[in-house]
Amino acid sequence: MIKKWIEAYSRVFRYKSKLKQRLRELDVYNTSFVAVDLELTSLNPSTTQITSVGYVSGRGGCIDLSSCGYHVINTTADLGQSPVIHRLTLDILKKGEALDEALHAFAPHIKQQVLIFHNAKLDLTALNSAFKQCAMPKMDVVYVDTLQLALYQLNKQHQVLPSNSATLSVCRQRLDLPAFNEHNALDDALATHQLFLAQLSELGVSKSDTLDCLYHTGAMGYVQLGGA
Repeated sequence: MIKKWIEAYSRVFRYKSKLKQRLRELDVYNTSFVAVDLELTSLNPSTTQITSVGYVSGRGGCIDLSSCGYHVINTTADLGQSPVIHRLTLDILKKGEALDEALHAFAPHIKQQVLIFHNAKLDLTALNSAFKQCAMPKMDVVYVDTLQLALYQLNKQHQVLPSNSATLSVCRQRLDLPAFNEHNALDDALATHQLFLAQLSELGVSKSDTLDCLYHTGAMGYVQLGGA
């Protein structure tokens, strides 16, 4: 039992050390980021399937709209309430791409940039499952979660968080960002990227800072997609 605890602690220590070192190598405003959003069939990480992927890149505090990518996935999974929420019906999905084709188109962005998510845990779990399903090469990913950045700020202001205070739309409203069309993967990715830039300003991050300035917020992470 003690041996397992020591091994687990060692893994966590190595993970934190590797993440900190990587973040110290990345200047906030000289790093390429890609905001990613997945539309999923459910919120259950163990069974959810991807129905669409949206992403958009940026660097130096600017978003490059020419970098936008959007892929609808051909899936026969149980859609649940997904057609109502995301407006992706079976007819639309049947005309979509194969999952492996979409992942191969998206993979170069993962290799070259730091990923931005709003609720990274759910999307990364779905991406990891998709990578394994399609036998994609393992890829190391550094990411930032705008949801966790929001919670970090909110926990400094409230003992008990207000209901739904960390949704993407509410986080944007709190920082005076305009309303957007929710539940489309590309629109959500763009909205998440805009939120991240506003959060950097809110946190007082300067052009001379490296990404380890965000480590204490708990919003930075490092994972291997397709790994065990």
